[in-house]
Amino acid sequence: MTSTTHTRAAGLFEPVRLGAIELANRVVMAPLTRMRSGPAGVPGDLLVEHYRQRASAGLIIAEGTYPSHESQTYMGQPGIVTAEQTAGWRNVADAVHERGGHIVLQLMHGGRTSHPGINGGRRVLAPSAIPLHGTAHTPNGKQPFPVPEAMSPAQAEAVMDDFVTAAWQAVDVRLADLDGVEIHAANGFLLHQFLSPAANQRTDAYGGSPQNRARFVAEVVTAVANTIDADRVGLRISPEHNIQDAHETDRDDVLATYGSLLDQLRPLNLAYLSILHHEPAGDLVQELRQRFGGKVILNTGFTSATSRKDAVRLMESADAVAVGRAIIANPDLVERWQGGHPENPVRQELFYMGGHEGYTDYPFLTPCLRRSLG
Repeated sequence: MTSTTHTRAAGLFEPVRLGAIELANRVVMAPLTRMRSGPAGVPGDLLVEHYRQRASAGLIIAEGTYPSHESQTYMGQPGIVTAEQTAGWRNVADAVHERGGHIVLQLMHGGRTSHPGINGGRRVLAPSAIPLHGTAHTPNGKQPFPVPEAMSPAQAEAVMDDFVTAAWQAVDVRLADLDGVEIHAANGFLLHQFLSPAANQRTDAYGGSPQNRARFVAEVVTAVANTIDADRVGLRISPEHNIQDAHETDRDDVLATYGSLLDQLRPLNLAYLSILHHEPAGDLVQELRQRFGGKVILNTGFTSATSRKDAVRLMESADAVAVGRAIIANPDLVERWQGGHPENPVRQELFYMGGHEGYTDYPFLTPCLRRSLG
């Protein structure tokens, strides 16, 4: 290992401040959908243990959580709507904090990725009445996605209020007492649908030009930041991800859309921007990083797992690195990476199966292994 590589590797384990949150290291647990909150969407003891085990990460970004019943996207997805759901997240936060960790909650509205069979028979909203191709996994099996209802301005305002209320419940010390929230504007869900010209064909103030398509996302983030303080708010984007029919194939349009979004948000001084892209060190991502002007978390994307080597390389272009599969399989990933210890194999077939297998039963390093390989 060269001295330069060693320096970058060491940097991965140095502290960094993201807004109001002081991270002990720069390994961030990515938001990971695992569908283990039951039909009522209440984070239970299983989630408490899962996140408690991973509290040594510099920051945990908890899985996508619905801010309203109609926005639920998956069976077993947690919410932060009811008192029981909020209390469940308080138990998670307490467990992480007791181990000295930090955790923020990702707020995710599914938009047209939802289904009445999942959200309790409620309406499905989207920027435009364009259905998603494919089928949804519902309690009654796979069913085609419905044609969504194009949101009216009043409905858009109500959705914004849902985000604000959920964020307040997440961070209030009398309620969930989480360290912050991440607004999910990526991966083809509602806010990403507004950004994508393929999903957003509106002709009002929320559609048409790149600036208009960015407007609703900027308004949601600003409203949340003005309610709970911007230094506890992060934003996740995935430009050019081209997932769930949220296609973004024109690079000039992508830069204009996301550049406009970040230009609007830059004065807020958000805690961080999280970018998922297949070329995280490429020109587009680095341009967006400059437009944002604050701390940036990078992620290599869905197609390949982020290894220690990847994370070290990304530290040349980021302030922290989001890690998914490796931290699923290794609750003590920071210790393993810092000490050069071997990793547990990932059991991908158990990602969404429910129960503790492949969730809370991955082994930690043993004292003997630490001594022999440390």
